[in-house]
Amino acid sequence: MTNVKIEAVLFDWGGTLATWHDIDLRETWRAVAAVLDEAQADELAARLVAAEGSIWRRSRDEHLSSTLEEVCTLAEIVMSPAAQEEYDRQWDPHTELEPDAIDTLRELRARGLKVGVLSNTIWPRQRHEEIFVRDGVHELLDGAVYTSEIAHTKPHPEAFLAAMRAVGVSEPSRCLFVGDRLFDDVWGAQNVGMRAVHLPHSAIPTEQIGHTEGTPDATIQRLSELPALIDSWN
Repeated sequence: MTNVKIEAVLFDWGGTLATWHDIDLRETWRAVAAVLDEAQADELAARLVAAEGSIWRRSRDEHLSSTLEEVCTLAEIVMSPAAQEEYDRQWDPHTELEPDAIDTLRELRARGLKVGVLSNTIWPRQRHEEIFVRDGVHELLDGAVYTSEIAHTKPHPEAFLAAMRAVGVSEPSRCLFVGDRLFDDVWGAQNVGMRAVHLPHSAIPTEQIGHTEGTPDATIQRLSELPALIDSWN
């Protein structure tokens, strides 16, 4: 194990800081489509599911980012304010924090560590920040990068380097990345010289599993295990 001191801890969001939930994407999109046009809800939902699937395959294979607006454009759908409200309502139950997330973040900051988030997401920054404010997370973050705002998704090196810069650290070896995916999170972080901790909580959809699986520097079962692990390295 390298003796370089860790200065920043960067987290994945969904499935890491936020509790993983299996999601029926078709039912979620159908509820949104029904607001737009109940008579054509099944057809609209099918188009939206196909469009979202295509952008996540592109993320997996080409590491290119996307937005919710692009999904709608690909599906040839205009999201009304009421439909957007329903979309957010459908996803709200899936944005809940892991029970020990807040205490873990506070412990890390008490140790003088920078804390950040790097999320593969199609949602805008505003949506994530609303969730973080709601849950008391926003004030505990030194920086956050949402791939909806940049060109690339994890595991592309630029996504990790952007997150590192967002928390004010200049050397990847001084960063630790924590995530639930062996490709996007572990392999991606190690590929730029960061250490990586795996939190194996999520049932990764088969179509999102990448071509490579990383070997984590450590594996934890709860976020609360992280501060002691970092102490053992620092």
